[in-house]
Amino acid sequence: MEYQEFEGKTTEEAIQQACEHFQVPAEQLEIEIITVGSPGIFGLGSRKAKIRATPRAGVEPDLMTLGQELLEQLLAKMGEPGKVSGRQEEDRLYLSIDTEEAGLLIGKQGQTLEAMQYLLTKMLAKQSGKKVRLAIDIESYRARHQQSLSQMALKYGEKVKKSGRAVTLSPMNPHDRRIIHLALQDDKEVKTMSRGEGLYKKVVIYPARKRENQEGKPSLA
Repeated sequence: MEYQEFEGKTTEEAIQQACEHFQVPAEQLEIEIITVGSPGIFGLGSRKAKIRATPRAGVEPDLMTLGQELLEQLLAKMGEPGKVSGRQEEDRLYLSIDTEEAGLLIGKQGQTLEAMQYLLTKMLAKQSGKKVRLAIDIESYRARHQQSLSQMALKYGEKVKKSGRAVTLSPMNPHDRRIIHLALQDDKEVKTMSRGEGLYKKVVIYPARKRENQEGKPSLA
C-alpha cells in the first residue's frame, strides 16, 4: 500500500489523523516524520507537523469505516454533504447515502450515482491494496430502478410477441442491460441481445422463432 501524507499542529495530531483515516491504531502503522510542528514565536513562523503513513504489512483496514469516510469526504467536496451508512456481506460493501439532494446525486438514469460508485471503488482499491466490490444507493433507488427496468422488459417482450417485430431499447450500461436480459431469460417466445460498441449498448428484444441476423450472435454483455 502506498504511503499517504497527513498534517496536524503537532506530530501526535498528524498521527491521529492517519489512525482515523486507516482505521487502525498507531502501532499498526508505518510512520515517517517529514516535519515536526512548531508554534513559532508570538504566533509567527508557525509550521504544521507532517508525516507519511501506511498500514504495516498484514494489517487489513476496516473497509466499511474507510468507505463511509471517503464517501462523506467526496460528498463534501461536491458541495452536497450527506450521512453515509453501510453494511458488508461477504466480499461486497453496501453504502447508502441519506441526503436532501437525492435527485441531484442520483442524476439522469443514475449516471451521477454510477460515477460516484466507480470513483469510490478506485479510491478504496488504492488505499486497501485489493479489489473491492462496492454498491452505493440513495433512497433505495437501485431496487426501484431494477423493478422499473424489469417491468419495461416484460412490457416490450409482450409487444414483440404480439407484433412479431424486434424492439431496440435505448443505450444502457452493462448493469441495466443485464437486468433486461434476466427479466426475459425464461420467456421462450422472445430472445435478447446487446448491440453496439463501448460501454453503453442497445438491447434488442426479438421473436425467438426468427433466426439471428447476420450481424452477430446474441450477446448478454
